[in-house]
Amino acid sequence: MRITNKIIQNNSLSNINLAKVAEDNKASQVSSGKKIVRPSDDPIVAIRSLRLRSSVVELTQYYTRNAKDAEAWMKTTDDALQQVADVITDMIKQYDKGANEYLTSSDRNIILEQLKALQGEVYATGDADYAGRYIFTGYRTESSLMFKEDTDKVYQITEQFTASDLKTNMYVNTSYQDAAGNWHDLANLQEGTQTDYADVEEKLIDKSEYHRLRLSYKDCEEGVIPALEYMDKNGKTVRIDKNGKTEDGVAVAGAGGIREAKSTDVPSPYMNVGDDDVIYLSDTGELLLGKNVYKELSGLVDDPLTNSANEGEIRVTYQKSDFKEGDLKPEHYFYCVASGDDGKLGITPDNPKPAAGSPEAAEAADNIVYNPTYLTNNAARQVIEYDVGYNQRIQVNTIAEEAFNPSVTREVDDMIQALERLQKIEGITTTLKGMLDKESDPAKQKVIQDQLDAANKAFTYEKEVVQKKFSSGLTVMQGFLNEVNVAVTGCGARGSRLDLVSNRLSSQKSTFEILKSENEDVDLSEAVVQLTSAENTYEAALKATGKVMQVNLMDFI
Repeated sequence: MRITNKIIQNNSLSNINLAKVAEDNKASQVSSGKKIVRPSDDPIVAIRSLRLRSSVVELTQYYTRNAKDAEAWMKTTDDALQQVADVITDMIKQYDKGANEYLTSSDRNIILEQLKALQGEVYATGDADYAGRYIFTGYRTESSLMFKEDTDKVYQITEQFTASDLKTNMYVNTSYQDAAGNWHDLANLQEGTQTDYADVEEKLIDKSEYHRLRLSYKDCEEGVIPALEYMDKNGKTVRIDKNGKTEDGVAVAGAGGIREAKSTDVPSPYMNVGDDDVIYLSDTGELLLGKNVYKELSGLVDDPLTNSANEGEIRVTYQKSDFKEGDLKPEHYFYCVASGDDGKLGITPDNPKPAAGSPEAAEAADNIVYNPTYLTNNAARQVIEYDVGYNQRIQVNTIAEEAFNPSVTREVDDMIQALERLQKIEGITTTLKGMLDKESDPAKQKVIQDQLDAANKAFTYEKEVVQKKFSSGLTVMQGFLNEVNVAVTGCGARGSRLDLVSNRLSSQKSTFEILKSENEDVDLSEAVVQLTSAENTYEAALKATGKVMQVNLMDFI
């Protein structure tokens, strides 16, 4: 093959260009710090780099954002729960003091005021929020746990109870019937009205037990009778409402329904519960149960072999519209139906499905339904989870019902009511003693003395009731504290797990960043040496080519 000058020239230029390209590649590596500038430089490195970069981005998201966000959420939750635990602990201390039978009137007044103050604080942290989201309200992070102001919005609430919610309490009866058949209550005696209580005697003051089921709210809707439902031991669905009692929809002959009364009625409804009766006290939010009804309900037990139903469940459906600032919102706890823009429900506990085309049906169409799945056995609650790793999710929220039990304030309500009643009876005894000291008429002294003897007996009974409530309340309040402590422990356990995940994420992130660097980044010292070598090679090629190209065929002709 004949080699011409043109061939030598072209080959030389090609080789010079290759040397220049090599120098350019090394210069790019030195200036960028990367092994490749474009995927075509090394497809294997490029593919591996994309995968490693994707892993680093995901780990960065998990570690620096998701995990940190979850940690902050749980820290806020833990702080709020600790405050709840502190308030209930202070309540327990007051109950412990109250259980002392040698308390003076001044001591009881101090305890009463302390309980009132603590009652207003127990849910104070329930509206704690993180980054504008309420942390105890499940999926409804935009909705506060409590009402911010008084409202007359109507709710129909369905509460789910078990036999453990049934209680037997003691009631001191200070009401009696005079010779004319009129009823009086010694607890209402005031100076100047003592002649109205001339027939009272010590033997007329009595105490007795009563059974009840306490709702989560007091001051419920008057005139709207609740409905009570459960499954009896024969598997029949029993329903008791204002219309009577049914079993699987068939009316039970002779069985009474639920009737309404007030706790302040005279004679007292607490002393007037028939064996098969159910009395609804709308002002105190209680269902007083007759002996036979209580016996049947207290015997209900869930069958662990059946998952489709809870045989031990007792459902009570009732209405409430008078909510005060600081009251817990029912939608965070129960299945409930709230009135819409028109302010009317159109439904009642005994008529949950009004006839189509009726005015009630039109009103019901505007209603808002909350938590229908809560009536399903073992229904899942509103758990918020964060992705904190590959196929790893962790719960960050605590549901309100786990720590902010509505029964806490209801229990304190009972205690305050008992203390105030004792305080009232004690005031009557003080008044009567003063009247007796000032009275000189023997006949009137006899009347006042009878009233004082009756008041002293009532005071002794009320004092006994208060002490028993304090003693039993200690166990109840300790149970509430245990619930909060379980919630605190659960939050702490999730926080500990999150710490482990975060540590693992930090280690993985460092590992992948090292792998990414090893795959992409150049060894700068080595790259500089290679660049210098490439520069020398390029310069040598230029010099060699320059010398060769100076000689051509004409020089020899």
